[in-house]
Amino acid sequence: MRDIGHLISEKSAGLFCDYAVTQGMVCHPEKGDDGAWHIWVEDEDLLEPAAQLLRDFQSHPEDPAYLAAEGAAEEFMTEAERAEKEAAKRTFDRDRLWAGRTGRLTAVLMGVSILVSIVSMLGARTDLVRFLFITGVYEQGNMIQWMPGLPEIRHGQIWRLITPIFLHFGIWHILFNMMWLRDLGGMIERIKGPWFLGIFIAVVASLSNIGQFYVSGPLFGGMSGVVYGMLGYVWMKGRYDPGSGLFLHPTTVTMMIVWFFLCLTGLMGPVANTVHGIGLGLGVAWGYISARLRL
Repeated sequence: MRDIGHLISEKSAGLFCDYAVTQGMVCHPEKGDDGAWHIWVEDEDLLEPAAQLLRDFQSHPEDPAYLAAEGAAEEFMTEAERAEKEAAKRTFDRDRLWAGRTGRLTAVLMGVSILVSIVSMLGARTDLVRFLFITGVYEQGNMIQWMPGLPEIRHGQIWRLITPIFLHFGIWHILFNMMWLRDLGGMIERIKGPWFLGIFIAVVASLSNIGQFYVSGPLFGGMSGVVYGMLGYVWMKGRYDPGSGLFLHPTTVTMMIVWFFLCLTGLMGPVANTVHGIGLGLGVAWGYISARLRL
């Protein structure tokens, strides 16, 4: 903090500092041993502009612009403090985000997925959870058959659009999906709220499940389409709207991208790759539009 000059009276020193604040320069008047009121400026980079402002004030202290600024400093500082608080609401400490509690909706989704996996013995007993498939299936000889056109959904069983996300067919399948759901879903829920997360999951799950059905039939399941949708959404929000507080952890990105392409090779067995692709595309589109519109 540096002394840039002085004024004779306390009133004129206070008036100048009020005006200086409205110009983006914070200063403080202080009475010196010589009886004058010295003006101290906090920001070293603003010493010369502040000194020039003081010289202009000393030359024309009766200028209406200075009189109009009387008392304006408090209002200006109040507005600046309000803006700072608003910005703080949109800024999140990354360590706190990752270490924070899993949101309630995220926890429920994880719990239901794990419960269904236990009941179905990781897909070995699909007869116990057939009501979760996108459409009803039945055995005819050695073949699994189903009616075309999703008749159950057309007749009111709307939940089937979403419930395939709770079906998992292997320990690694559910392990990775739950890990990514906790990380990405938990972060989205903490920042955007459970209602947003619920709507996001319903839309992404429904569209990606329908796409997978028309590509390969109803024998699929898993949270993968949803978590890849979350990946795309957070990717775009973090890139184009950094103030949203959403970001991608490098480890999560690496694992999900490796898994995505590994599944495409066929080495992991039958995988609902269409769900992955549609989910990722929907998430990218949603995140990009949301970021551009600041939603």
